Amino acid sequence: MRERREREGVAQLYTLSLDQARANDLAEIQAAAGTGEPVASVEDRLIPGPAGDLPIRIYAPGVPGEPSPVLVYFFGGGWTLGTIDTADAVCRRLANQAGCTVVAAGYRLAPENKFPAAVHDCFAAVNWVVSHMDAPAVAVGGDSAGGNLAAAVTLLARDEGIPLSAQLLVYPNTDYQSDTVSLREGDDPFLFNKTSVAWYWSHYLAAPEDGLNPLASPLRAVTLEGLPPALVITAEYDPLRDQAEQYADRLADSGVEVKLSRYEGMIHGFFCMAGDLAAGAQAQAEAATFLRRHLFAA
Repeated sequence: MRERREREGVAQLYTLSLDQARANDLAEIQAAAGTGEPVASVEDRLIPGPAGDLPIRIYAPGVPGEPSPVLVYFFGGGWTLGTIDTADAVCRRLANQAGCTVVAAGYRLAPENKFPAAVHDCFAAVNWVVSHMDAPAVAVGGDSAGGNLAAAVTLLARDEGIPLSAQLLVYPNTDYQSDTVSLREGDDPFLFNKTSVAWYWSHYLAAPEDGLNPLASPLRAVTLEGLPPALVITAEYDPLRDQAEQYADRLADSGVEVKLSRYEGMIHGFFCMAGDLAAGAQAQAEAATFLRRHLFAA
């Protein structure tokens, strides 16, 4: 993957205009994701959000309308890039393998909409699912910034008394002020690197002090007690590896059931590259097993 990017001279997203970065990001993810699996039904609709309607896409592996556990999934893209199309292939595979309905939730992007807009949009999507889908169990999940948003939503849900059955956190950002070994060493110019991380944060936060808020940096929450069981997936060559693993450790220290799964030899983004990388398909299968265990045991 890295060799191909160097050979083809693939430009880093942070060197492009925002519009071009968004287009390139979606194209690269769709190319690496593989052909989207068919599911029983797919429905696009709009739901009310804090500042207007939000798009969602509902993937049902069974008969539409029948009660089913639900995973609400938040796409990655540094809070700056991405749409529900970004996660289409992942949502299809998780719906089929986990046997649950998957709701891909759209949210407002930065820099047009700074923190905490995305958090509140994602929480609104979870509230809508809980209120309208008659689901016997609800989980949240996401990759990269989507994992960050999933972690933030679990904090809000706990504090608001909304029961969640599981959280799937795939190489999430967890601390704006992170200064770990993996971040310092993550300087490869042809991979997601520490400059990428800083670029995304610069779009997301209106002011540096906002990064201290636990809804931006879940690792800074006073307590993680009372959160749902978690699967935290990380990649060996990922600048976010250490802060994601620190979050897993804090969850465990807080009495939360957590499994940490590091994929050796992998890079940031591999989870969404099941079409190109066997480890991406393996990680998605692991996520589906985790979801089946916690959604259907509820």
